[in-house]
Amino acid sequence: MTKKRVAILMGGWSAEREVSLDSGRLVGVALQELGHDVISIDVKRDLSHLMTALTPKPDVVFNALHGVGGEDGAVQGLLEILGIPYTHSGVEASAIAMNKVLSRRVFEQEGIPVPTWKVVCKKDVETTHPMPMPYVIKPINEGSSKGVYIIHCEEDFEKFQKEWEFGETLLIEKFIKGREVQVGVMGSQAMGAIEIRPREAFYNYTAKYTDGRAEHLMPAPLSLEAYQKVLALGLKAHQVLGCRSVSRSDFMYDEGQDRFYLLELNTQPGMSPLSLLPEIVAHKGITFNQLISWMLDQARCDQKICAH
Repeated sequence: MTKKRVAILMGGWSAEREVSLDSGRLVGVALQELGHDVISIDVKRDLSHLMTALTPKPDVVFNALHGVGGEDGAVQGLLEILGIPYTHSGVEASAIAMNKVLSRRVFEQEGIPVPTWKVVCKKDVETTHPMPMPYVIKPINEGSSKGVYIIHCEEDFEKFQKEWEFGETLLIEKFIKGREVQVGVMGSQAMGAIEIRPREAFYNYTAKYTDGRAEHLMPAPLSLEAYQKVLALGLKAHQVLGCRSVSRSDFMYDEGQDRFYLLELNTQPGMSPLSLLPEIVAHKGITFNQLISWMLDQARCDQKICAH
């Protein structure tokens, strides 16, 4: 193994800042144990600060950012300009995956089932329900279930009206009652599917990042046919968006219809103690340090690949 100077981008200014810091810290420990020189950068909304931190240029960037700015193609574009190889997906795949409207259009075009959905303006739902209950309200560009409201009754609708702080454009989708199944992908292989059984109403931010708030079942207790079906869908979603390295796809399984619905694809799966991708690959015998080492080996700039 060649020793590398690795800059970890972590923190950021999105609603997922704390999760990113947790991911970055664990990645840093792993990289040091693997023998690399590590520089941890708490990314601010300050380009000059980031440019200074990246000078002299590291051999590679490990992108541990989550959410707006770090997961949506923005920092990927900067690293392309600087010519610094980086982990995870490139500019286009990151931008499309983060935008729930664009990604749904791609998934539908490629025959991957998604819940019935539409986009509305906040002012259009101030007094009127956008579709029959139950339904789900989501921000267009957030992750970790930030800003997600499930509307079962008028009380839920009133709570949304009081608390919403994620902009004037909303994604509305039909509520799918079912089992929450998530697929992890490494490169060209779907590594496995895990079922999450939250103790809350759904797998929200608290359930994701608080120990004991959700049960993890790995592998997901599905029939062999259903298990293979969701693996194939997760890999297809990864490929049609042009993702590289790793991804995690979130599905709802309607057992009565034997049908999986893709909710979203995450190009920057968490690396925190309760994150799902490391748990999925561990079931295949891949340790956390091995996962991080593999991701580092996959780091690149898309423009350099095209130039060759």
